[in-house]
Amino acid sequence: MTKFKAWVNAARLRTLPLSVSGVLVGTALAGYYGSYDGSILFWSILTTIAFQITSNFANDYGDGVKGTDNEDRIGPKRALQSGLLGRKELKKGIIISVLIDILLVLILVYQAFGLENIFYPLLFVFLGGLSIWAAIKYTVGNSAYGYRGLGDLFVFLFFGILAVLGSMFLYTKEITLLSILPAIAIGALSTGVLNLNNLRDFNSDSKANKRTIVVKMGLDKGKRYHYFLLIIAFICVALFNFYAFKGFYILLPLIAFIPVFIHLMKVYKTKRPELFDPELKKLALSTFFLAVLLYVNCNIFL
Repeated sequence: MTKFKAWVNAARLRTLPLSVSGVLVGTALAGYYGSYDGSILFWSILTTIAFQITSNFANDYGDGVKGTDNEDRIGPKRALQSGLLGRKELKKGIIISVLIDILLVLILVYQAFGLENIFYPLLFVFLGGLSIWAAIKYTVGNSAYGYRGLGDLFVFLFFGILAVLGSMFLYTKEITLLSILPAIAIGALSTGVLNLNNLRDFNSDSKANKRTIVVKMGLDKGKRYHYFLLIIAFICVALFNFYAFKGFYILLPLIAFIPVFIHLMKVYKTKRPELFDPELKKLALSTFFLAVLLYVNCNIFL
């Protein structure tokens, strides 16, 4: 494998649609309230993708250094684990990625707010810095929060609440109570994707003392927790549609939950951790599909 392919492998491109979902829903909500700016959407998507790639590099490095990625791992081989990239190479890649993140945050904040009201630019630069910190500290360092069962909380907050409401605020300069519902839904579905990853890695994480929520509660309770996340997401989207739309369009975003509930039944029947791996892609793409349908509803059929 060439070095370029090794870096593409480390970037884990299959995770990118999920990372964009929150921005897309935030943009949809902005359109619902009559606000849209193509340049903000462009830079928001670039920034979100950059954050995700930084997180993927850092996760590869952190799990590789700690020995969590080993012969027991079920999912795709990581770059450091398989020797495609060395420690120094990957560490340098993380640093370069962080510098790109910072540049994109500054551009995005300037596009959204300019320099007239300094409070908002400073607030979003701080939130951008916090996002970079969260992307790295999931697995890197002795105090990595992903090893203490806090990954679910951070994913819910950063992929759901912050991604959706923060993106919406870039356009509208306000947040409404109604917009919290789809933010919770995207956060719950994104947390579901992480939970699937942890269900798959239950055995290897247990051996490596990576204390995810699934490791703490056990495989069966981890599955019930998964059902809870998906049902909460469905309820929030259904409530949002009921209050936001009229007629047939109330039902359109709910189409995305057809594959979600098929996936739920698959999880219910699955007994062996390694069989959860194919479900990761299905749930991630279903979440992205939901984001697209909400965008269509808010910007075309409203």
